[in-house]
Amino acid sequence: MRITGISTHVVGTPWRNLTYVQVHTDEGLTGVGETRMLGRTDALVGYLREAEANHIAGSDPFAAEDLVRRMKYGDYGRAGEIVMSGIAVVEMACWDIKGKALGVPVWQLLGGKVTDRVKAYANGWYTTERTPEAYHKAARAVVERGYRALKIDPFGTGHFELGQQETRYAVSLIEAVRDAIGPDAELMLEMHGRFSPSTAVRIAHEMAPFRPAWLEEPVPPENLKALSKVADRVDLPIATGERIHDRMEFRELFESQAADIIQPDLGHIGGILETRKLAATAETHYTLIAPHNVGGSVLTAASLQLAGCTPNYKILEHFNDFADADIKKVVKGAPQVDPETGCFELSHAPGLGVELDVDAAAEFPQQQARFDLWADGWEKRQPK
Repeated sequence: MRITGISTHVVGTPWRNLTYVQVHTDEGLTGVGETRMLGRTDALVGYLREAEANHIAGSDPFAAEDLVRRMKYGDYGRAGEIVMSGIAVVEMACWDIKGKALGVPVWQLLGGKVTDRVKAYANGWYTTERTPEAYHKAARAVVERGYRALKIDPFGTGHFELGQQETRYAVSLIEAVRDAIGPDAELMLEMHGRFSPSTAVRIAHEMAPFRPAWLEEPVPPENLKALSKVADRVDLPIATGERIHDRMEFRELFESQAADIIQPDLGHIGGILETRKLAATAETHYTLIAPHNVGGSVLTAASLQLAGCTPNYKILEHFNDFADADIKKVVKGAPQVDPETGCFELSHAPGLGVELDVDAAAEFPQQQARFDLWADGWEKRQPK
C-alpha cells in the first residue's frame, strides 16, 4: 500500500481554524488527521503542500515511524510548531488507515486497552458575561450536561501582575463556580502562562479554599526555573506542556520535577505515537498525562485512542459541547460525553472510528480567526 496524496480542508470559526488532512492510498483507504493552528493556518497548509511532494506521496502508511522521521529531520531545519503539527495530522491519518486495513481500533495496535471510559472536562463553556452570577449559571449548565470536571481562566487580561481588586474579583468568580458545581466536581484553574512566580504563588494561595484540581501554566512556558519556583511553594498539582511541540523538549521538565501533569497536544507534537512515547516517559517520573485538546472531533478521537492504552492518562479536555458546537457535524461518529458518567466511551470501530464529512466541512470556510488572551473580553471568543 502506498500514499497517493493528501487533501486539506480548513474548517473555520471566528476564533479558531481547524485543519483536517485526508491521506489517500492506492488501495482506496483514506485516513484523516486534525490540528488546531492558531494564526498560522496558511503556513501549515503551505508546509503540507511541500511535504506532500518531498516526503508523503509514495510512502507506506504502515511505516508511520519512518515517515515521521523523514518529515522531522529530512528538511534539516529544526522542526517547530508548524512542522510538528503537519507531521501530526499525517501521522494520525496513517494510524487511521492502518486500523481500517486491519479492522481494529488504533488503541489495539498500541498495546491494547487499559480502560473502557475516559473522563472528560469541559472548556469553552464560559462565553458569557464575566460576572459571578453569569458564571454560576454557566457552570451549573456544565454539570447538568453530565460533566464532572471543568476548567476556567478567571483572570481577565492579567499579565505578570494582578492587583488586589482584580484578584478579589477572580476569587469571586471561582467561588461562584465552585458553589454551582458542588464539592465533588473537579475544577481546573487555568493561568495561561500569565504571571510572575510570586504572583502565581499568591493567587494559588487565594484559590486554595476552592480546591483546584490543578494549577495550569502559572508562568510563561519558556522558563522552567520559574515554574519550579511556583511548584516548590504551592501544594496544588502543577500542569503544563501544551506549548511544547517536541517530545525531546520535555526532558528538562521531567528532570525539574516541576509538573505533576503534562498536557501535550497530539495535533502539535507529532501525533499519536509521539505522544504515547512521551506518556511512557512521564510514567517513569510518576507524572500523569491530560492532553490539551482545543480541536474538533477527529483530534478528540485520536486523543481517545491514546487514552485507551495509556495507564497514566488522567482526563481529556473537550470544547465541542459549548464553544462552536455546530462543528461536530463535520465529523461522522464524533465522540460524545456520556451525560450519565461524564466520560467518553472507548470506541471499538476500526482506525480512529470517525470520518470527515467533506460536504459538511465546506459549510464552515476558513476565517481570519483571532484569539488574543490579553484582549478585553477574550473569554467570549468573539473576535472584533
